[in-house]
Amino acid sequence: MYSESLFALLLAVSAIAVAAQPPSASIKRPKITGISHLAVYTSDASAADHFYRELLGAAKLTDPENPQGVRYAFSNVQFVEVLPLPTGGGINRLDHIAFNTDDAEGLRKYLVAKAWKTPAKVTRWTDGSRWFTVHDAEGNEVQFVQPPRQSKAIDAPNVISHRIIHVGVLMHRSAVEDKFYRDVLGFRPYWYGGMKEGRVDWISLQTPDGHDWIEYMLEATHSSDDPGSGLPPNMTQNFLGVLNHMALGVASVPDAYNVLETGRRLEGRNSGRPTKVGLDGKYEFNMYDPDGVRVELMNFKPTEKPCCSPYTGEHPAE
Repeated sequence: MYSESLFALLLAVSAIAVAAQPPSASIKRPKITGISHLAVYTSDASAADHFYRELLGAAKLTDPENPQGVRYAFSNVQFVEVLPLPTGGGINRLDHIAFNTDDAEGLRKYLVAKAWKTPAKVTRWTDGSRWFTVHDAEGNEVQFVQPPRQSKAIDAPNVISHRIIHVGVLMHRSAVEDKFYRDVLGFRPYWYGGMKEGRVDWISLQTPDGHDWIEYMLEATHSSDDPGSGLPPNMTQNFLGVLNHMALGVASVPDAYNVLETGRRLEGRNSGRPTKVGLDGKYEFNMYDPDGVRVELMNFKPTEKPCCSPYTGEHPAE
């Protein structure tokens, strides 16, 4: 009788132990393959249309997420979403960033298993894609999008680039953000650097299953004692637009610049400036939409040795 009771007790303890195993132990993370889009606000829809459609050459599409918005597509899986500026919207023109995944529902369940605050279900757009939204460790809105299985090629014969290779976001503390991007999602180090020796201003992490990356734009004037949300008190709309940005990859920035220049597509703030090699060793040329959001043309590969740190991942390609 004693041995049977002991055996039953051991079975119960074993069952409890199995049930107590973290649910994430048996759930594999679906692939996160690259950048999906950047969503920004505009105070002048006509001027934004001129910039994204005529200057950059992106294809203008309806926005299945927001009827008041517009998509400007660089490929069938990458675009900029332009939304009307809300009343009292302040200086921030960034709404959210988004990454592509091969399984939105699977990724949602994976984040649930990792105890990350996650919606109860995915949403389906009219184009057949699936998506859901979460917030990173500092409160930035992040979407994960599963593109439709079959999508039409975009009609954009004058597009300057077919690839968004990175998005940059103002962040305050890299160790805090790493808990989401590196520890939970598995983003991989690519490069880091700074304007001055010994200081880190930019940290680039590639998507787990691709070569696009997110760039932590670390704001040096922000107090390190801040819990990690909100804007520095001295932040301006122009400077915030430099930090919250996206980059379009090209084989040669000088060649792409010549296409824009000879086609008379550069004007105002975007004209009269030369291309240059950045501290990361890659050619670049910065442009700005009418509300100051920076769009960076960037070479896929470096032409010079980068400052600060070596590259630790493969470079993107078209």
